[in-house]
Amino acid sequence: MRTLHFGLRVADLERSLAFYTAVGYEVIGSVPETPFGSLTMLKLPGDEFVSIELVHDPAGGYKAEAGNSSVLNHFVIKVESMAATIDELAAQGIDAEEPVSPDGSNDFLTAWLTDPDGNRIELVQWPAGHPDGISGADWTG
Repeated sequence: MRTLHFGLRVADLERSLAFYTAVGYEVIGSVPETPFGSLTMLKLPGDEFVSIELVHDPAGGYKAEAGNSSVLNHFVIKVESMAATIDELAAQGIDAEEPVSPDGSNDFLTAWLTDPDGNRIELVQWPAGHPDGISGADWTG
């Protein structure tokens, strides 16, 4: 088994699409009418599969409050170069927090940004040689 994608409720689909495409996501397709509202499928350029489904229901009365828009705490995007990513986001008008290193090194960095609905996104630059994701090896000494 593996996680396929997650559905992210958004208040304004066009605003959210502008944000996520500026971050680097690509629209793969959409389903206009479901019991949840319209669904728009997104993936990152290097990924084969959809990782985010934007769920928009204008009739549902969804009201976002910055930092408290859903039960989602955050999601994480792996980046190759934190500096290049921060520069690219800034060029698109997206502010990210200053990168920090969880272990004090120069090659393991994290930074945070917030989408238009208040959802927090963590950017991670792994150190050289680290696998693409977190595994049990990250907790073994």
